[in-house]
Amino acid sequence: MFYYLIAILIILLDQITKWLIVSRMEFGDSITIINNFLYITSHRNSGAAWGILQGQMWLFYVITLIVIFAIIFYMQKAARGKWLLGVSLGFMLGGAIGNFIDRVVRKEVVDFIHTFIFGYNFPVFNIADSALCIGVVLLMIVMLRDERETKEKSYGENGTHHS
Repeated sequence: MFYYLIAILIILLDQITKWLIVSRMEFGDSITIINNFLYITSHRNSGAAWGILQGQMWLFYVITLIVIFAIIFYMQKAARGKWLLGVSLGFMLGGAIGNFIDRVVRKEVVDFIHTFIFGYNFPVFNIADSALCIGVVLLMIVMLRDERETKEKSYGENGTHHS
C-alpha cells in the first residue's frame, strides 16, 4: 500500500504544479530561477519525450494504459517485501498516471521545468517525467543488485562455479 501512496503523492504534486503553470502563466512565458541553468517555462507537448510522435494521442492512451496495468500487476506480484523495487514502481506509476491525466483532460502534456545542463538546452519536462526517470533509475539499481546477488550465489565467494 505504501508504494501506491508514493504514486498518489507524485500525481498530486504533478497535477498541482501543472495547474499553477496553466492558471498563472501564458504559454511561452519563462521565469528565471537560476540564470543560464534553471527556468520555469510554460510549455505544452502533444507528443512523447522530446516532442516525438506529435498528435498521436490514441497511441499514448493505449501504451500508457498497458504500462499502468503492467506496473500495478508487477507491484502486486514482485514488490512485496522488496522496498526499493516497490518505490521504483510507485514513482513510475505516479509519473505515468500524471501525464495520462494531462493527455485525457487537456489533449497535451503541460511541461514547465526548463534546464540548461552543461550548456545543453534540455527539453522542457514536468514532475511526472522526473518521477518516471527516477523510477527507471531505481529499477536499474534493483536489477543490477539482483544480478550481482545471483552471481554471488552461483559462483560463491572465491569466484568458482558451484553446480
